[in-house]
Amino acid sequence: MPALLPPPRTGPARLLDLEHLIRVEDGQRLHALLWRPGPGWRMASSAVLGGGLAERAWVLNAQVAHGYRRTDPDRHLAGLARAAGARGPGVGLMTAADVSAHGRAGDGGVEAVVTAGISVRGWAAVPEEGATGAAPPGTINIVAALPVALSDAALVNAVMTATEAKVQALLDAGLDCSGTPTDAVCVAARTPREGAEAHAFAGPRSAWGARLARAVHRAVGASLPALS
Repeated sequence: MPALLPPPRTGPARLLDLEHLIRVEDGQRLHALLWRPGPGWRMASSAVLGGGLAERAWVLNAQVAHGYRRTDPDRHLAGLARAAGARGPGVGLMTAADVSAHGRAGDGGVEAVVTAGISVRGWAAVPEEGATGAAPPGTINIVAALPVALSDAALVNAVMTATEAKVQALLDAGLDCSGTPTDAVCVAARTPREGAEAHAFAGPRSAWGARLARAVHRAVGASLPALS
């Protein structure tokens, strides 16, 4: 699974400093975004690989082919990360959308990158007969990073805030939905230093939660035009 790295960047450094990877798989040219912040980060994620709340060293958002049928996505993502040189525990997300067409936004030190495949979308709460069956990996994937330490509860709160901002952006774009059946999110915050207090709140009216909400809202909006 060969990966091509981009040329060296110039200009100011970004918190979410992404590498754009390209591979050929099953005869298709597929893209991936890799963030390698290294140690010192705690992440809360719903991802199939590295989900939950723990210290993580990288985040991979990989495009897969439409009609994806593998039943071991965690192993698939782990293999892609190894091939790209990622080491240690990480988070792996996937989508059938072209991740090179991502949206990015920042607010007050918070950054968010969003990839959006919205061909299979709808509302979270539907009648029981409409809630079954496997859904293709269209997927809105949100990766956000805050340059401060958050408590466990605040990290969970940040996931809620990012999700609320996503839905707001979808409605603002005129889309009649709350997301897709396979949306995923990963919020990263700095690991608390020994003896230092972590921020206890990340709701949309807290200082850092408000910045997160605005960044995610704009990044989701930026990811939609070419796909809607």
